[in-house]
Amino acid sequence: MTCGACAARVERKLNKLDGVRASVNYATRRATVELDTHAHVADAIDAVHTAGYAAAELSEQAPAVNEDSATAKALFTRLIVALALFVPLANLSVVLAVVPDLRFPGWQAVLVALAAPVVTYCAWPFYRTAVRTLRTGVATMDTLVSLGVLAATALSVYSMFSAEATSTAGQGVWSAIFSSDSIYLEVAAGVTVFVLAGRYYEARARAQAVQALTALAALRATDARVECAGDTTMLIPLAELKVGQRLIVLPGETIPSDGQVIEGAASVDLSAMTGETTPVQVSAEQGSTAVGGTTCLDGRLRVEVTAVGDDTRLAEMIALVDSAQTAKARAQRVADRIAAIFVPCVIALAAATLVGWSLTGASWEHAVSAAVAVLIIACPCALGLAMPMALVIATGRGAQLGIFLKGHAALELSGTIDVVVFDKTGTLTNGQPHVTGVYTVDDDSAELILDWAATLEQHTSHPIATAIAAAAGSQSLAAPVDEVVTDVGSGVRGVIDGVKVQVGSPAWIASSAAVPAVIDARRADIERSGAPRSMSQPMMQSGA
Repeated sequence: MTCGACAARVERKLNKLDGVRASVNYATRRATVELDTHAHVADAIDAVHTAGYAAAELSEQAPAVNEDSATAKALFTRLIVALALFVPLANLSVVLAVVPDLRFPGWQAVLVALAAPVVTYCAWPFYRTAVRTLRTGVATMDTLVSLGVLAATALSVYSMFSAEATSTAGQGVWSAIFSSDSIYLEVAAGVTVFVLAGRYYEARARAQAVQALTALAALRATDARVECAGDTTMLIPLAELKVGQRLIVLPGETIPSDGQVIEGAASVDLSAMTGETTPVQVSAEQGSTAVGGTTCLDGRLRVEVTAVGDDTRLAEMIALVDSAQTAKARAQRVADRIAAIFVPCVIALAAATLVGWSLTGASWEHAVSAAVAVLIIACPCALGLAMPMALVIATGRGAQLGIFLKGHAALELSGTIDVVVFDKTGTLTNGQPHVTGVYTVDDDSAELILDWAATLEQHTSHPIATAIAAAAGSQSLAAPVDEVVTDVGSGVRGVIDGVKVQVGSPAWIASSAAVPAVIDARRADIERSGAPRSMSQPMMQSGA
């Protein structure tokens, strides 16, 4: 399909079938078809072929090659060739048309040599599609483009190689302009360049929008570590995973599927699902659930699978984006209705223009020139192209940024939003915590305290530990650490230069040592000022 009129034509063809309700989206190149019990997918595919287009049932497997990306590369090659020849062709055509005195022997051959690759090789995709659709008795945007390019080329060649142009020497510049030949080769090449450029940027934009779904699908783990008899594990393909099986998730691994945590504790990065950049602590004691597609940062989890395949939250999110891109907004439906009658109306207007000028006694050349002008002006068919592409790119870009639209209605209504209210502070963070201050008691050195904390925290991958290590600098991480023990979700402890050091959450520190009142009061003040509890100043306890 090359424009909204194509989509509207296919949609009408499908809806004529008994027991079929269809909606065709040009931007995503997908038809959403509802079939009654007596209707079949094969009948719908045959109807699309009858309309002059190709169709296949959508499979669950994503294509190995991004077709839009390949199309964009092919169009880019033709665009570069057309653009390189268009610039000199346009200059020569205009100059030799308005000032015939500047014509030189063989000037016609030079113009034809410059225009021939543009109107043949570069414009070939338009001719191919136009011929294919005309075989079924329909006209598309490619029909307009092909007619405009061929008509302008034929008229120019006829004008250049017909009878010798009347000499205009000595008649002045304005007289030369008004008596010049009809040379429109630069118009034929210009239409080809601009339509190719539009198709190229359209294909590239669609390829980038499709990457949103690809990026979401990439969150899925490819394998699952399933628990077997005898405390052994085995990696199996994700497609073979069943509800009720038990998984082992190690630090740094992606959780394969939704499930219930039945053993262990860990910090999990849920940002892909919730937008929250702060890791969430999950454990069997809390009865936590595990979400497929999220990352286990530390700790070891034993998970019982509760959902697989299309029933997982990640699959629902992918389906949400796909549905939003496939559905049609109200404005797009209006554009499709206009595009459906646009091409026939333009062709009829061009024919009427030709007949009208002929009846007024104008020359044949003038009448053809006016008809060609109608075809050329109408070629871009921008309304049928811009609307669906704008909507699919918006939903795709939103998904890349973590914004999931439930439909085009939500996108249209977003233009009327006056106030946005957020109920989660984590949603508004950049996901990179950093140390904002170090508070000590008894005149302890803040630099020494930070060095000790950073030296110990380098043995864990928690985001807060990474921030503390970054604040101290690499020169402070050389001290040896003994007896390192990590309590997942709470903190880490060890011995540095003979000193026992603990770094972790306030509750964990308080369970093993007395926290100075001044430090506890400072922590409470920080939390009251708006810092989330999980991200407020970690506490450290040291002793000989």
